[in-house]
Amino acid sequence: MSTLTVAAVAAPFGRDLDVAFRRIETLVARARARGARLLVLPEAAIGGYLSDLGGSAAPPPALRVDGPEITRLAALAGGTTVLAGFCEQDGARRYNSAVAVCAGEVLAVHRKVHQPLSEDSTYAAGSSFTAFDSPVGRLGMLICYDKAFPEAARTLALDGAEIVACLSAWPAARTDPAPDLAEDRWTRRFDLFDRARALENQVFWVSANQSGEFGSLRFVASAKVVDPGGEVLASTGTAEGMAVATIDVAGGLEEARRFMGHLRDRRPAAYRRLTPAR
Repeated sequence: MSTLTVAAVAAPFGRDLDVAFRRIETLVARARARGARLLVLPEAAIGGYLSDLGGSAAPPPALRVDGPEITRLAALAGGTTVLAGFCEQDGARRYNSAVAVCAGEVLAVHRKVHQPLSEDSTYAAGSSFTAFDSPVGRLGMLICYDKAFPEAARTLALDGAEIVACLSAWPAARTDPAPDLAEDRWTRRFDLFDRARALENQVFWVSANQSGEFGSLRFVASAKVVDPGGEVLASTGTAEGMAVATIDVAGGLEEARRFMGHLRDRRPAAYRRLTPAR
């Protein structure tokens, strides 16, 4: 049995890039000390998320994939595969993106496809979901609201992703919020999506999230590692921290899919393409 230790982070990240990189350096060291070869940081870890979702927030700094900040992240990663969110500049467009780096190289970039509320006033939308090979296996990346759409995670699973990482800046409810984050309905939804997406696709799921407060938003934290049966192996709860679990990727997938293979047993011809009722 070959095992892999993975880590998911719940932590606050704002606009100050030097502060962000000091925090990332500390988190990489902590993950490495615990044997983790995969570290998943939150959405917008480099430069922070939007301070509100009303469309009036000042945008985060826009960074190029080949610019000094992502180069710095790749250098900090060393031999650890590190995934982090940032605001990507591509010509005149900005994207809410996630990057995977290891050993000084960029492995993959995912641009957030699904945009909640007024996020489209700041970012252009991505257009695809693609798995990629990495030193720790075949991975897929989603960003926050992407995980609310079953088709997104299913596309990655069908593309061979063994581990899906979801990087989030998922806030608590803005209307009638619960005083206790653990009781907030948006915390429950965050956790439910993580477990459902892992179970329905029978993949390992590594979920990172922002914590604390930024502008008008209060984030639910709840970083976690979920197995292909939908069971939570490690979680930070609604506090800042690092969820770490050691998994047997090949064995876990084989065990979960042995009798009831959700990908194998699909009947695509029966899934009629529907247009939503207006």
